[in-house]
This record gives sequence, C-alpha cells and structure tokens, in this order.
Amino acid sequence: MITLFQQSDSGNCYKVRLTLTHLGRPFRAVEVSSLDGSTRKPEFLARNPIGKVPTVALDDGRYLAESNAILLHVAEGSALLPGDAYDRAKVYEWLFFEQYSHEPAIAVRRALTVYPQRRAAATPERMAQLLDAGTFALSVMEARLGATSWLAGDAFSIADIALYAYTHSAHEGGFDLAAYPGIRAWLARVRALPGHVEL
Repeated sequence: MITLFQQSDSGNCYKVRLTLTHLGRPFRAVEVSSLDGSTRKPEFLARNPIGKVPTVALDDGRYLAESNAILLHVAEGSALLPGDAYDRAKVYEWLFFEQYSHEPAIAVRRALTVYPQRRAAATPERMAQLLDAGTFALSVMEARLGATSWLAGDAFSIADIALYAYTHSAHEGGFDLAAYPGIRAWLARVRALPGHVEL
C-alpha cells in the first residue's frame, strides 16, 4: 500500500489523494508539516532531501516526491493518463503550466492569506503581483474550458486533477471566479464525478 506523507490542507497533497481515490488505490496518510518543522527532521529528509510534501512511499519501499511526478507515476496505464501521444503531451503541458504559472500565483496568494505564519510576506506589492499573475493563469484556463469539457483531450485526466486542486480554493486567495464561467462549469463537472473527494 502507498503511504502518503502529507499536510492535509495542501493542494499539492490533495492532488495525490484525489488521484489515488479516482484510481481506487488504497493508501495510508501520514501527517507532516513544514509549519511544525516535521518535514525538516532527519527521518523525513531521508525520504525526501528537499523536505517538502507530498512525498510517497511506494508499494516496493521506494520514495517519490513532487506532486505532479507522483500523479504521472500512479496514473500510468490508467484512463487518467491518455494513451494517445498528443493528448498525453497536452497533459504534460498542463502539468508544467500548473507548476510554473498557476500554483506560484494562486496557491502562494492563498497561503499568504490563510496562514498567519506567512502573512508578514503579504506586502501590498507582492499581493498585487500575485493577483495579476493568477488572473492571467485563470484566463488561460478559461480560454480552454470555455470551449471544451476537459483540459487535455476529451476526457478527465490528471491534468484536471492538478489544476482543480488550487483552482477550487482560489477564492481563499482573493480570486473571484465569477468572470470565468468555463472554469466554474468545469469545477462542477469535476465535483460530480464518481469517487470525488473534497479537500
């Protein structure tokens, strides 16, 4: 059984839980956190030298970190990772977009808003910059989701899971989704899927 080392309110950890749930794969969750220092302890650093979550212990005892790498690994051979080469490449494209353009704005602005320990870094200039960057990322998603049901190809995939994780809680960082009907409809489609679990 996979063991997921997680901070349960992290969107990156939620991605892994949601993927495993959709795949019907049992897993054990172990709570650790950067906020209490448990991800900096030697026993955790032996699993992931970067000291971040999520990290998983696979069935064979090997460890894997980085949320989207975990998604790609556990989804291998399933309907969540398209067999068509182009659609599969589009999944990768959205995963890279999520980590480079979406998460650094939307998740970071949420963290600076939600976690008291991080609010000192929430200067007006920083928050305005994150709002602009996050608004651009949402507009890119809206352009796709205003025209089609899913992000990559014609079916639900780990691309949708990766982007859902922080988009569904974007309002906690001050992003108003009222202007994004395609995104709102997509969020509702994801929530309606069998086996969906909330953060």
